[in-house]
Amino acid sequence: MSEPNLIMKSIRLMQFLYNKKIPLLPKIVQWFIRITCSADIPVNISIGKGTVLKHNGLGVVFHEKALIGSNVTIMQNVTLGGRNGRGAPVIGDNVFIGTGACVLGGIIIGKDAMIGANAVVINDVPDKAVVGGIPAKIIRIDDR
Repeated sequence: MSEPNLIMKSIRLMQFLYNKKIPLLPKIVQWFIRITCSADIPVNISIGKGTVLKHNGLGVVFHEKALIGSNVTIMQNVTLGGRNGRGAPVIGDNVFIGTGACVLGGIIIGKDAMIGANAVVINDVPDKAVVGGIPAKIIRIDDR
């Protein structure tokens, strides 16, 4: 696996400072991320190990209660957000989220799933499924 990029190092630093309850510094790192990458990533976000934000997370927006698993690949301009008070998404391990995708509400994205570019996901996605469209529909489920 390649070296973590600047945004992931910044997020890990922000999480470390937040968990150690060091005042002000997590917010400074958050603003650094916002200015340098145009990304809105809350200080208390939960991101698993091995997760990669491609293109330095350009334009990504994450809900503060979103849970992101391990080894997830997130392309640019992805939104993991709420939906009229219906919670935040939970992303499983080894998921790929394509450019411009919106994953909205308290839904669960299963392990090894793939979300196509510009998809709007408002329903749960099973393990190993490929989804796309507006609203996203299951295109296929890999049985490998």
